[in-house]
This record gives sequence, structure tokens and C-alpha cells, in this order.
Amino acid sequence: MNTKLLSLLLLLSPLAIPAAQAAEASKDNLHDTIAALDHGMFDSFNHCSDPAQFEKHAGYFDPAVEFYHDNGGVTWTREAMLANTRNNVCGHYTRQLLPGTLEVFPIKDFGAIARGQHQFCDLNGEHCDGLADFVIIWRLRDGQWQATRVLSYAHRASRSQES
Repeated sequence: MNTKLLSLLLLLSPLAIPAAQAAEASKDNLHDTIAALDHGMFDSFNHCSDPAQFEKHAGYFDPAVEFYHDNGGVTWTREAMLANTRNNVCGHYTRQLLPGTLEVFPIKDFGAIARGQHQFCDLNGEHCDGLADFVIIWRLRDGQWQATRVLSYAHRASRSQES
């Protein structure tokens, strides 16, 4: 190998390590941010019978959010999605993120993709009807994160129901 090239590589290699560490720290920070958003969004979802919590929940979504549900179909606006939430969720059941399933992927100059699994349970959290996968596309604009696309799919019986 050319000694000049080897010298240059040795000189630059210490710079690669901090850059890699910074990228990993940034990815960890993004995961923490999205995990906090997921928690907040679904804490308000789980308490949406309270009008203040319902309004808080609404604030997590872009006005033009698209919501794709394999069993329920598609809604094209925040108003339609929230009407479905009010009519079918509030006072009936809660959503729980399955621990260890949340994955977060950055989207350059836009935001992030969140992917994981969740289950829906009665209000006391004692009986869970099933599992599903989800994807949420989050956009960061003007310092505010909002969900722009939501997919809830692959609904299936929970393991406890299969036994």
C-alpha cells in the first residue's frame, strides 16, 4: 500500500470513531424521542373518554394524517380518524406497546419511522383481545412532531387466546 495513503488513513481513522459514536448517540436520542411520543400519544388514547385527553391525543396527528387499518379500512383525515377513535375506542379498550418491540428509523430531512407490536386490552388491562403490528411515520416540522401516516395491520389472536 502507498505510504502516503496509509498515513492519511491512519490520520483520519480517529475522526471516524467519534463520528460513528455521534451517529449512534443521535440514533439513541431519536429512539428516546419517538418512544416518548408513542407513550404520550397512547396514554392520551387510553384516557380519551376525558375530553382534555382526547384533545391532547388529536394534537399528535397531522390534519392530513392517513390511517390504514387492515380490518377497519382507510381514513384520510385527522377528523375522520378521531371520529372512529371516539366511537370505537374511548371507554372500551386501551392500547399497550409490547415491550422491546419498538424500532425507530430516521428519515433524512423529515422525521422517523416507528415500527412495533401492540395489543388492545379491556379498560382494566386484564383481558387483551389480540396483537397487531404497527408503523407510524413521524414528521418533525417547526420543532413539533406529528404522525402523518399510521398503519395498524396483521391483527391476530394473542398467545393467551390461542392456548
